[in-house]
Amino acid sequence: MLSLLLTAAMAASAGAPAWHDGLDWHGVHVAISRDAQHNYTLAWPYGERVIAAQPLRTETASALFDGLFAMAQDDLALDSVSAIRDGAFDHGQPIPCQCFVTGLKWPYVWTRDLSYAIDLGLWRFDPARSLNGLKFKLSDVRVPSAPQGLYPMQDTGSGGSWPISTDRVVWFLGARHLLGDKAFAGDVDKALGATLAQDRQYAFDATFGLYRGETSFLDWREQSYPAWTADEVTFIAQSYALSTNVLHYQALQLAATLADGRHDAKTAAGYRSQAAALKSAINAHFWRADRGMYMSYIGGDGTPYDTYDLLGIALAIDSGVADGERARQALANYPTWPAGSPVIWPERSDQPIYHNRAIWPFVSAYALRAARMTEQPARIAHEIESVMRGAALYGSNMENYELLTQGQHVDEGKLSGPVVNSPRQLWSVAAYFAVVTEGVFGLGEDGRVEPKLPTSLVPMLFGQRRAITLDLRDRQITLQLPEKIAGNLLVADHTATRGTATTVTLKAIQVPDAPLRTDAPLYAPIAPAAPLLRADGDGWKITTDGKVRLYLNGRVHGSVDGDGHLARQPGLACLSATRVDAHGLESLHSPATCVGEVAKVAGNWPRSWTASAGGSYRVALDYANDHGPINTGITAAVKMLVIRCAGSDEQRLPIVMPHSVRTQPSTWGRFDARAGATCRFTLEDGFNMSYLGHFAHYTGGSGGSDGALNQADVHALLIAPLATGHATP
Repeated sequence: MLSLLLTAAMAASAGAPAWHDGLDWHGVHVAISRDAQHNYTLAWPYGERVIAAQPLRTETASALFDGLFAMAQDDLALDSVSAIRDGAFDHGQPIPCQCFVTGLKWPYVWTRDLSYAIDLGLWRFDPARSLNGLKFKLSDVRVPSAPQGLYPMQDTGSGGSWPISTDRVVWFLGARHLLGDKAFAGDVDKALGATLAQDRQYAFDATFGLYRGETSFLDWREQSYPAWTADEVTFIAQSYALSTNVLHYQALQLAATLADGRHDAKTAAGYRSQAAALKSAINAHFWRADRGMYMSYIGGDGTPYDTYDLLGIALAIDSGVADGERARQALANYPTWPAGSPVIWPERSDQPIYHNRAIWPFVSAYALRAARMTEQPARIAHEIESVMRGAALYGSNMENYELLTQGQHVDEGKLSGPVVNSPRQLWSVAAYFAVVTEGVFGLGEDGRVEPKLPTSLVPMLFGQRRAITLDLRDRQITLQLPEKIAGNLLVADHTATRGTATTVTLKAIQVPDAPLRTDAPLYAPIAPAAPLLRADGDGWKITTDGKVRLYLNGRVHGSVDGDGHLARQPGLACLSATRVDAHGLESLHSPATCVGEVAKVAGNWPRSWTASAGGSYRVALDYANDHGPINTGITAAVKMLVIRCAGSDEQRLPIVMPHSVRTQPSTWGRFDARAGATCRFTLEDGFNMSYLGHFAHYTGGSGGSDGALNQADVHALLIAPLATGHATP
């Protein structure tokens, strides 16, 4: 059945679609009609949607393209509300807010959904409501003893939210478009300074030069992280994600720009220096030359993971973190299927469809933006067609689609999905706006019009016309065809502006364009079990789950088939395993098995310990945190471990104790001690999301309306010497 679907999909996608009065896909015909007043009727075998004439309009040869633009406006109107609600806030009662809801099934405002949607163009279509939503997600601090300030909220999430997830800085990606409001701009400046300082304190790792935390948006752990993270979130809190680091880079760049606006050259230079160092670290640690792509995430000790995500790569290109040939390669090497581009690759054969084996229109819109920046016409057309097709097939801008069929639900037993799918999902609505304004008409953030339109889309958009037009509230853009079209990309030849009307005469050029990558295997191998280690003479005997590739302290150690031997290591030795398939594709890693001397220091605080040898040590806390479930909440326990070793300066290490289902080690930090030095350890209060005033409205768990909570049941200090080269770039 799968091969038949793929064959049909390839046949359907061969050549540019006409798509004037409808489309055909997998045996389904969608038809659209338009009357003289620009009312549209979209019909398919199982339904019909009538779309009233909208205030903004496109005039092209495709009633489908024009009608879907009208439908996106209608979806946005339905998402525009005067009150929001969620079962975990104010006991599900309405909360007044002239805001956008996230979608039909998500009647609340979430930081990342709103911010990405605004960045994709909602700021043009309803700036007031966009501003209100961003203000709703900004909060002061309700704990008097904690540092005061304004902070965007990390929503409820993995292991108790921030700093397991650290992508709340995406808020600034949306806010940067609305700085014309002076009062809001002042709040943005304050929040940016406070947030960057706090993330530098609790999420930044100076050894790697990267910020820790979960991948942005991909926050259902088992979908994209190893399956064992379902009840072991500490790995994610210790790891580094491409997307989240790129968002921090963009936040640092914005902070430098705002400091320039205050004529604070010293602060601006500091932020630019941090941004440049972060860009360098991202390129050093995430780039995987054998794949020609940036990895989605790496382990806390630098362990590479053979997994990739389209949003992270697109953001890296869009932000300028990836530039030149790397930017071109990273997008060209990311696989596609006839229906669109998956949000992660490779897929997981043991997980249901949601982030896994799925197309998300808002991610496709960021890929479209990246394709325009790198001038890849085939990819531009592919993403435009994918967003249009999905909206047309289901009469709404859906949250996501299954990858192989672009279905809104595929029945595969326990693997069925998408598990959740909502009509008029806000960032999907924004994705269609981005297709129109950026993808076709070339309207940039700064108001300049720079079309990069694949010639393959001319039959759909122009038909027998010589010009197409976009009418917005404050301007009109017209694109005119050249007399001859010879090439693969239409760009501006001449631009004329009269008042609010801009007319661009196009010219066709030929640019180097890699074909869409369609040869990638769909699934990664299933990860093996953790390697077993037992003392054996001068080292350890290794027993593995069949033939695997071993990683020792973050680096490839070699391959074994069933059993092997590990020589005794100086310091802590942590071994994980991957399985490699016939394509050379690696599975995700098994849990790590660590051997070596670990000191357990219990008792009252402060606690003392004496170093037997000089060097670097790894320290964690044995703890339990039962203040919320693994997948949500706001009560990850965050502390600062203060270490004072004789003969050394004070060392301060952030320690994160996510929600847990058992006693387990916290995140770990690295400190140095001289031989024979006695070290005293003190645990100081940190900061978590329950400290924010807004979460007084949280009624779905601990740390909300019942008061801030930043505690865990702490047992022993765990101290082990680090092997030479452990956790170093």
